[in-house]
Amino acid sequence: MNRALIGKSYMQVAMKTASPGQLVLMLYDGAIRYLEGALRGFALEDPADCNSAINDNIQRAQAILDELSAALNMGAGGEFAEKLRGLYNYMDRRLFESNLRKEAEGIEDVIGRLSTLRDAWRDMLTGVGVAEGDTERVGLVAVG
Repeated sequence: MNRALIGKSYMQVAMKTASPGQLVLMLYDGAIRYLEGALRGFALEDPADCNSAINDNIQRAQAILDELSAALNMGAGGEFAEKLRGLYNYMDRRLFESNLRKEAEGIEDVIGRLSTLRDAWRDMLTGVGVAEGDTERVGLVAVG
């Protein structure tokens, strides 16, 4: 069995067995990975390959941002969920502009913001710096 199939099988099992909180973490990781791929696209010499790599990876990251936004529980999350949705929308706009102009600055900005959210989410899942009982409440906000 080749490595690509093994990796795909592993991811399918991981996604089916992960908790909703772990799925959010996986989405953050995926978006960051795609955006890093977009940045690598700037180094490609062939203009068509460069544009394709940037565009494809940005669009994949934007699809993940759409999923994260759609998964927010606006009823339970209140103002926090509204702010998070606004942040996802901001990041989506930055990526759109970066893709249109083929500029790395917006991509780097979004990677930084997503990394901060990812690290905070990981800490929440592991209980680092979270008051007792808050883990469940915060998790409900992000996953309806």
